Amino acid sequence: MTDTRRRVKVYTLNEDRQWDDRGTGHVSSGYVERLKGMSLLVRAESDGSLLLESKINPNTAYQKQQDTLIVWSEAENYDLALSFQEKAGCDEIWEKICQVQGKDPSVDITQDLVDESEEERFDDMSSPGLELPSCELSRLEEIAELVASSLPSPLRREKLALALENEGYIKKLLELFHVCEDLENIEGLHHLYEIIKGIFLLNRTALFEVMFSEECIMDVIGCLEYDPALSQPRKHREFLTKTAKFKEVIPISDPELKQKIHQTYRVQYIQDMVLPTPSVFEENMLSTLHSFIFFNKVEIVGMLQEDEKFLTDLFAQLTDEATDEEKRQELVNFLKEFCAFSQTLQPQNRDAFFKTLSNMGILPALEVILGMDDTQVRSAATDIFSYLVEYNPSMVREFVMQEAQQNDDVSKKLTEQKITNKDILLINLIIEHMICDTDPELGGAVQLMGLLRTLVDPENMLATANKTEKTEFLGFFYKHCMHVLTAPLLANTTEDKPSKDDFQTAQLLALVLELLTFCVEHHTYHIKNYIINKDILRRVLVLMASKHAFLALCALRFKRKIIGLKDEFYNRYIMKSFLFEPVVKAFLNNGSRYNLMNSAIIEMFEFIRVEDIKSLTAHVIENYWKALEDVDYVQTFKGLKLRFEQQRERQDNPKLDSMRSILRNHRYRRDARTLEDEEEMWFNTDEDDMEDGETVVSPSDKTKNDDDIMDPISKFMERKKLKESEEKEVLLKTNLSGRQSPSFKLSLSSGTKTNLTSQSPAATLPGSPGSPGSPGSPGSPGSVPKSTSQTAAITTK
Repeated sequence: MTDTRRRVKVYTLNEDRQWDDRGTGHVSSGYVERLKGMSLLVRAESDGSLLLESKINPNTAYQKQQDTLIVWSEAENYDLALSFQEKAGCDEIWEKICQVQGKDPSVDITQDLVDESEEERFDDMSSPGLELPSCELSRLEEIAELVASSLPSPLRREKLALALENEGYIKKLLELFHVCEDLENIEGLHHLYEIIKGIFLLNRTALFEVMFSEECIMDVIGCLEYDPALSQPRKHREFLTKTAKFKEVIPISDPELKQKIHQTYRVQYIQDMVLPTPSVFEENMLSTLHSFIFFNKVEIVGMLQEDEKFLTDLFAQLTDEATDEEKRQELVNFLKEFCAFSQTLQPQNRDAFFKTLSNMGILPALEVILGMDDTQVRSAATDIFSYLVEYNPSMVREFVMQEAQQNDDVSKKLTEQKITNKDILLINLIIEHMICDTDPELGGAVQLMGLLRTLVDPENMLATANKTEKTEFLGFFYKHCMHVLTAPLLANTTEDKPSKDDFQTAQLLALVLELLTFCVEHHTYHIKNYIINKDILRRVLVLMASKHAFLALCALRFKRKIIGLKDEFYNRYIMKSFLFEPVVKAFLNNGSRYNLMNSAIIEMFEFIRVEDIKSLTAHVIENYWKALEDVDYVQTFKGLKLRFEQQRERQDNPKLDSMRSILRNHRYRRDARTLEDEEEMWFNTDEDDMEDGETVVSPSDKTKNDDDIMDPISKFMERKKLKESEEKEVLLKTNLSGRQSPSFKLSLSSGTKTNLTSQSPAATLPGSPGSPGSPGSPGSPGSVPKSTSQTAAITTK
């Protein structure tokens, strides 16, 4: 059985002064040779990896808090905390630390002597205790000076803190505060402000427990109202007692829990509104205060979660139709804050927390809330939904699929009764709220789009022996939800240019395109079938005509992602519908401007050239070469033309392609005789024994530039005379027959118009998916069959 005593959670304090969870593991102590000393080691319980390796330095100040916490500063601006599952484990490790430092384990903090000079250390050793002045009105200035002088020295800070603890000094100071207020003694109130602020900087948990007790905390806040730097005192107490009202949306019966909630709110207020920002003083001056709030929240969530009656009442009222709108808003805001507090829990406790919420029916409740008209309620419900999706997307997916199944069953019964089912799926509600976001900057829509992307991401979908979540959920999503997501895109692209081109619409369409691009990259046949069947790419490319450059670039990025897949199904669809036309138009209309649009379009064509996508190369050159041939500031289009001509040459002479392969494979051979033998064997091979497109090009050679071997091949071909020129002419004429041109014109930058002819149809259709783009394959662009009867069949098609 696992030793739970030593089970710990490792936390580090980030730049925002918040505790980050670094993982759960088991702590041990032992000598580490590399660090030359006794060290604390924490190994992850999941895979045994090392979460923490920290040497116990003699001069580091370790603090024990709340019986299960050990906190210390590893280096400047780097604080660490170990949160133990059991008090026994915390005590055990604390004894080890104290043993290394030579301290008494009964203390809650070890001493740090790093900053002490020898003279100060000698003085402090000679006077073991710090004697405080008597707590009187006339000595407030002396007390303030003593506190201020003790802060620079860690040892003096420690002694001052012990003296304040032992003598009950803080309560005496707060009694003087009442006297000063009654007498309107402003000078004394200013001294009390400095004293209380200095006590905060001592960073001592024991002092905080006194200051934040029910009887003291409001007086502490009162002292902090009288900042000498301000002409008028602040009114923090008035705000906390009159303006800020504590609402019990569900009555809390546990007085300890209620007191803990009040305390946490007030301490949070002190941290955020009353005390100066940490940057004004030391970086780590309020680290213990942060810890106090953080672990208070952990305690509150645990106590609420254990109160079954409280949660039952909460969800009952949340889903009750009789609950009025104001009450429901309070309930939703409470639930949102409850979920936010849960982020402080350890993983096993967070699992139990969200499982409890799921069993209580949080998702059906959110569906009800999201359907309301109140914007604030919907916003809070969206935040709660985001906590659920980020924590466990599979739980949300399972719910929406079950909901769809139930709706389908209901719809069948209603159809028989000729009644319409108006139930809307939760996920479609989310999409609709994304589409209908009224915020000019679409802040809510961006958040919802991120949640949708998490839900449709196959990387976080589970695959078990019984079912595959990816297959089931994506099938559901494309059947029930994709049409809702693409509705604004399809509605806005019915013409040659966007019907609405205002900024907010453009932002929304950019979000939709971002999600669709993600689907193209991560989904397979689902998105492919949807794009081809619904002609989505053609509609997306209409947005290339938008006046908003970011939207036109989103449309181009969508197409570039499709081309990047090098899928012949997509390629055939692009060629059949002439979907390079909007891109070439945008390129020409962009003119000579050197901008992102220019670079992105050229990069797309360069990708086609470098990857040698034969079908698209032939399609581009045959249909758009006249518009692109004058672009000479990059070699992309001339390189494409060269690729195209090389393809034609290989198709006219199938043996040339095989010869090129042999030369490639043997380019680095030094034995000329071996090469001649293989050439002889190649020429003796009967042509009919070789299949069309047969090649021995290795994958690593496919991307090599053909220019460096064209000259030797040309000389070799002249020497061997593989084909007679008359046969080439016949084949060329046959290949050009039966072509037609797409009827469209492109505006050139000079203002003239060029009619681009297209040699399309059968001859330019790509080859079979099984061998996309293979040289000379039957049906690949520009391929020439061996018999005239086959040629006729292809050109008539």
